[in-house]
Amino acid sequence: MAVLLKRLLQTGRPPAALGRRVGRREASLGTDPGAAVRVRFAPSPTGFLHLGGLRTALYNYIFAKKHQGSFILRLEDTDQTRLVPGAAENIEDMLEWAGIPPDESPRRGGPAGPYLQSQRLALYAQATEALLRSGAAYPCFCSPQRLELLKKEALRNRQTPRYDNRCRNLSSVQVAQKLATDPKPAVRFRLEGETPAFQDLVYGWNRHEVASVEGDPVILKSDGFPTYHLACVVDDHHMGISHVLRGSEWLVSTSKHLLLYQALGWRPPHFAHLPLLLNRDGSKLSKRQGDIFLEHFAAAGFLPDALLDIITNCGSGFAENQMGRTLPELITQFDLTRITCHSALLDLEKLPEFNRLHLRRLVSEETQRRQLVGKLQVLVEEAFGSQLQDRHVLDPAYVERIILLRQHHISRLQDLVSPAHSYLWTRPAVGRAQLGAISEKVDVIAEQVLGLLEGSGTSLSQDVLNRELKKLSESLEGIKHSHMMKLLRVALSGQLQGPPVAEMMVSLGPKEVRQRIQKVLSS
Repeated sequence: MAVLLKRLLQTGRPPAALGRRVGRREASLGTDPGAAVRVRFAPSPTGFLHLGGLRTALYNYIFAKKHQGSFILRLEDTDQTRLVPGAAENIEDMLEWAGIPPDESPRRGGPAGPYLQSQRLALYAQATEALLRSGAAYPCFCSPQRLELLKKEALRNRQTPRYDNRCRNLSSVQVAQKLATDPKPAVRFRLEGETPAFQDLVYGWNRHEVASVEGDPVILKSDGFPTYHLACVVDDHHMGISHVLRGSEWLVSTSKHLLLYQALGWRPPHFAHLPLLLNRDGSKLSKRQGDIFLEHFAAAGFLPDALLDIITNCGSGFAENQMGRTLPELITQFDLTRITCHSALLDLEKLPEFNRLHLRRLVSEETQRRQLVGKLQVLVEEAFGSQLQDRHVLDPAYVERIILLRQHHISRLQDLVSPAHSYLWTRPAVGRAQLGAISEKVDVIAEQVLGLLEGSGTSLSQDVLNRELKKLSESLEGIKHSHMMKLLRVALSGQLQGPPVAEMMVSLGPKEVRQRIQKVLSS
């Protein structure tokens, strides 16, 4: 940068080019990329992917897919001091887990790479050089200490901190003198002239006169890394981004970005700023809330489709809100013109119900159900491991039967390995005294139920069992139906509450039910 500045001084350029600008010559570094729809999700790897980021990524993804376009992941890692180890990998991992993988990314590569900003420094230097040559930018030699004093003074006077543009009007001689002692100054963009109005696809016509409320912003730091404002403009141009869908917090900065596009002679993309995703009470989602990160939901057994469903259901962009939409349905029904300016209020207490709907849909599809069987087998191994007295409980047919019987009563697959369902995988330790406290006729009940099972073979359904058990209790003198069912429940599961006894028996199967009842008789 110092070499460039010295070269500009040696060309005899009038001091105004480095001081007060008398006219702006637009510099052009590229051409119109064409009409293809190309969108990008550009998070900073300063943290793991959370629900707010997922929603921004999802809207970009479904907009691209609806218009046969490309969805690009670009990681804005220019603030090297705040990078979190593993965050870059986590962001891409979680997008793939959610079912919205990028078409181009650091991992996948692509025609517009590299997709890490820290590997694109030459492009930012090239753009900065063009801005310096046209006089749209100038070197700033202010020390961090001076800038901090400016900030403190403004706050003391209850004013918004802003740079006082001290270096804007330095002469070429002054610049040369300062370069001798500070060869790597920051570079600032000159905010002047009328800010162009723009039509945001969500918020309508906008214009923010940034020059009247802000000082000239730094676009290239002294370490050669760009700030967000320059980097996003340069990258969106060179990557051929046609539409920028990003959070509404960037709406005010868009006028500044349009001035940069204008100074560089580039056509800007279309902008659509998405309203914020907030908690149910209207408070801001905080990254400090550990339970908003996608890793948390994945580990807890929530399905990707349930998360995509709930974060779109609480917002706008669709003709109507309905539960249970799949990703293909979201793509088909999405309409950017239907996004409103109202913040989306997210009620995570409803997530289990969303998950239940999507889990039942997976259970109804044979291929997906087989995958659920495999996942539940792993969960059982992890939860019970050495406690498994009989590894036949891992048999795919048995595991599938459990899923089919319990699908209407669970919201996550993990629910099936909770303590309430442990009887499905391990045999309970039930003492005779425990059963005797329920009914004195333990042996009579046990023998009659065994006889019922022997006479019916393996063909008993839940409805048939309910009827047969009812008839059996009526035939036993002095035994209440409720007491008999309570005794059977404890004998089979070791629990006083749980699924209907008939369902327990169908779940376990005749052989296992007989073994558990015979164990009672022999104890």
